[in-house]
Amino acid sequence: MAKAIHSMIRVLDEARSLAFYRTAFGLDVAERLDFPDFTLVYLSNAESTFELELTINKGRTDAYELGDGYGHLAVSVTDLAAEHARLTAAGLEPRKLVDFAPGGTVIARFFFIADPDGYQIEVLERAGRYL
Repeated sequence: MAKAIHSMIRVLDEARSLAFYRTAFGLDVAERLDFPDFTLVYLSNAESTFELELTINKGRTDAYELGDGYGHLAVSVTDLAAEHARLTAAGLEPRKLVDFAPGGTVIARFFFIADPDGYQIEVLERAGRYL
């Protein structure tokens, strides 16, 4: 059986991305591997063994084009409204809170936020399958 261990995204500015992910989701550097042409930074927190890998290609100055194939990362939180308020107060501009109720019953509560490179992150309230 396979175990999901990380997801990788390319970022332009390491410091800016580290600050965002620390402030937004409490992710800190688990390991940093520096190579001549690129750097890999693995981020994690005590909530999960899953990591986010940031790849920083040295010398790159142009923003990455996310294209039309990228979906989103997702995290879950205990108190969605409190997290939305905290991120808003931190100036990170989360989008509106959504109660997803396609059949009239709420099956998920969430909002999206974009990281400094434009990657979308879905923040879900811990309930049902989103524990």
